[in-house]
Amino acid sequence: MNKPDTPDTTLCLDQFRVVLSHTSHPGNIGSTARALKTMGFRHLYLVNPKEYPSDTARSLASNADDVLDGAIVVGSLAEALAGTTMQVAMTARRRELTQPLQTPRQLVPELLAHARQGGQIALVYGTEMSGLTIDEVRLCNRMVTIPTNPDYSSLNLSQAVQVLCYELRATLLDDVSYLAETRNLADHEYIERFFLHLEEALITIGFLKPAHPKRLMPRLRRLFLRTGLEQEEVDILRGILRAAVEFERAPGRKKTLD
Repeated sequence: MNKPDTPDTTLCLDQFRVVLSHTSHPGNIGSTARALKTMGFRHLYLVNPKEYPSDTARSLASNADDVLDGAIVVGSLAEALAGTTMQVAMTARRRELTQPLQTPRQLVPELLAHARQGGQIALVYGTEMSGLTIDEVRLCNRMVTIPTNPDYSSLNLSQAVQVLCYELRATLLDDVSYLAETRNLADHEYIERFFLHLEEALITIGFLKPAHPKRLMPRLRRLFLRTGLEQEEVDILRGILRAAVEFERAPGRKKTLD
């Protein structure tokens, strides 16, 4: 189960808004709402969407209805950027523009530092077919691009949103130790009883020769001890050993060992 966001995390993410300019397909608006909610963002601005509101958008939002219901529809990018102190254009343009082009990972630390100081940040995305126009990019003071496969750089709009929002969230949270499964490790006595059982079983089935044991048991000990056995795992292994011994001792079983 994911750990709930702390008030500080929520406050920081609330400084961001995602702006979609002239989105042509309503499904991309719904998918973007889903991407935002998954990463803990909630502010969505729509600049002259071709079709909105839309049942398609709501369907693809996959229960991120609160993000859709809170979306603000405006008539221009300038309106969507009102009140922001940093504007980030997602673009692949290079030659026509003078601002430095950064990857999400390069830019994210600056964005988070700005958000922690109370700055309002807009993450701006253009149309599905052609992205942001040069004039739209010029309204922004940062440029970011996703380093994709140069032979196939096509990203769905909501995927591009998810990438940048993920980088922000991952950098902000950083510590994901709370996701680690709690392990019920077997104690020393429990494991030692397993090794005794293992040795007896291997002798019974003829795999371990008591007169010539060589280094089999020390090697098996080393193998199992470095795995950090859980109690349930020891129980499973001992169950296998009991089944193997019972099979070996079954009446009428033809011996096949040399």
